[in-house]
Parts: sequence; C-alpha cells; structure tokens
Amino acid sequence: MMQGMKLFVQAVTAATEATGSATETATVSTSVEQIVENLNPENSFLNNVKNFSLDKILNYGDKVATGLLEFAGNLIIAGIMVMIGFKIAKKIAKTVERVLENRMDQGVVRFLYSFTNMGLKALVLFWAVTKIGVAGSTIVALLGSAALTIGMALQGSMSNIAGGVLILMLKPFQIGDYIIEDNSKNEGTVQDIDLFYTRLQTMDNKTVVIPNGVISNCSLTNVTRQEIRRIDLIVGIDYAENIDLVKSVLTDVIMNQTECLKDKGIQIYVSDFAASCIEMGIRFWVPMEDYWPVRWAVLEKIKKRFDQEGISIPYNQLDVRIQREG
Repeated sequence: MMQGMKLFVQAVTAATEATGSATETATVSTSVEQIVENLNPENSFLNNVKNFSLDKILNYGDKVATGLLEFAGNLIIAGIMVMIGFKIAKKIAKTVERVLENRMDQGVVRFLYSFTNMGLKALVLFWAVTKIGVAGSTIVALLGSAALTIGMALQGSMSNIAGGVLILMLKPFQIGDYIIEDNSKNEGTVQDIDLFYTRLQTMDNKTVVIPNGVISNCSLTNVTRQEIRRIDLIVGIDYAENIDLVKSVLTDVIMNQTECLKDKGIQIYVSDFAASCIEMGIRFWVPMEDYWPVRWAVLEKIKKRFDQEGISIPYNQLDVRIQREG
C-alpha cells in the first residue's frame, strides 16, 4: 500500500512540473505527501500512542479513585445516619406513646405511635439518600411522577390506613374488647390497632390478623362493650316431671350464685315442648368478666341438684326390636 502511495505522489508531482512553476510544484508535492501521511493508519496509531502519555493515565486513575473513595465514605456515613436515625425515631415515637397513653384511647395512641415511627423513618431515609449524592429535588420529582403508580399499587394499603382512621374515630371496638367478625367468623380479644392491621388474640392464644380495610367494612359483634351480660340457658326435663318443682330448684341454684345480679331479675320459664323433653329456659345477668365462669358453674350445679331431687334429664334413645320368624 505504501508503494502505491509513493507512485501516486510521484505522478501528481510530475503532472504539476509539466504544467506549472517550480514553487507550485513543491507546494503541491508537500500537500499531497501530508495527505497521504495522514491517511496512513500506521502513522495515525503511532501518533495516538505518543500523545497518550503515562501522566494522563495516572491523572485519570486518581480521579476515579478519588470518586470511589468519596462515594464509599458518603455511603458509610449514610448507613450510620440510617442506624442512628431509626433508633432516634423509635425513641421519639415511644415518647409520644408514653405522653399520650393516659390522655387518649389506647387504640389511638398505638395508631399515632405507628404513624410517628414510620414518618420519622421516611425522613431519615430521605436525608440519607441525599447524603449519598442524590439531589433532594430529584427525589421529590421522582416521587411526584410516581405518585399515581404508587397509589394504584398501594390502594389496598391506603384503604387499610383509612379503615384504621375510621375505627379510631367511630370506635366500634377498642383494645381489650372481645369481638366477633361476622364475615369470616374470626373472634378474639383486640390486642392492637396499628396503621394497617387489627390483631386479635383468640381464647386458645392464637393471633388473628385482620386488615383494617376489611374489618371496617364488615359487620361485627362487640361482645364485651357493655359492663354486664345476660346468660341464657336451656335445660331439658322429662314430660313426667313436676314443672313447679323444677322451677323452684332452678331458682334456688341461681339465687345462690353470688355473681348473679339479682336486681336485674331472673327468668325461669317453659321455652318449648321438644320431641323428647320439656325445654326450660333460664335468664339472668352477671358482670361481663364473670360470664363464662358463672355459666359453667351454674350448669354443673343444676346437674347436681337434679340428681339430688330425682329430676331426670332425657336424652335420645333408640329401641331396637328383633323379631324372629317361625
């Protein structure tokens, strides 16, 4: 290729000598040689290698190393800020809870604790991200542009937050109440009401977690909202028994129960004529916290008194007769 370039230069020089002066010939020859030299890839590569000196490599390496060290330092500082900030946020939320626990409903206090804790942690994360080098205005712009998407993705969570606010405002139940959620038949004592969920503790010590959005939009029964509760019992007796005697025995059992609120009245009556027994109804009132112990105790005492008085409690029986042919 180099030989072809030299021949091209000689041809151009000869043509110029034939048509022009010696000065023009020298100028054209020099220009053509420069053009050919610039077109030569080997010469271009050598010139680039000469220009790319070791100093430039070292300067570039220093800039990269400095940038990496600065980023690593900011990242470590941001991590320390997050750890310390989260601890401070939790302490502030605990302080808010401690100040308000004797002034407001416990459910409201727990809700405010969760809201304060999460809000302060979000501010700490925002501060840490800006420390790494991300501009605060950039974060705000990204959050603003993604607000619709986040809202669509978190619409269930938002409904849970709104449900929690409704529960705290309308107070269909409070922490410590025993409730029955009618849709799924979940029941238990309310242990906690936070931003997203309500937690129940069942009688056998299991924890039931219900989203606030669900529990605020369904019917429920608050068993312990009132201070007193009525006990309703049905006791079956044989059709041959003396109803007056049975009423006297049942009245005596209830009157001797110390937890019974006698000023609320006691009702003992014939409830129904069943297929195999007369159903006797019993109604009386007790304090809410004594409902189950009194119910169990009264049933036991009725059975023992019936045994003493010879009053029978019928139960279903099946008579089988076998007939032999012949």
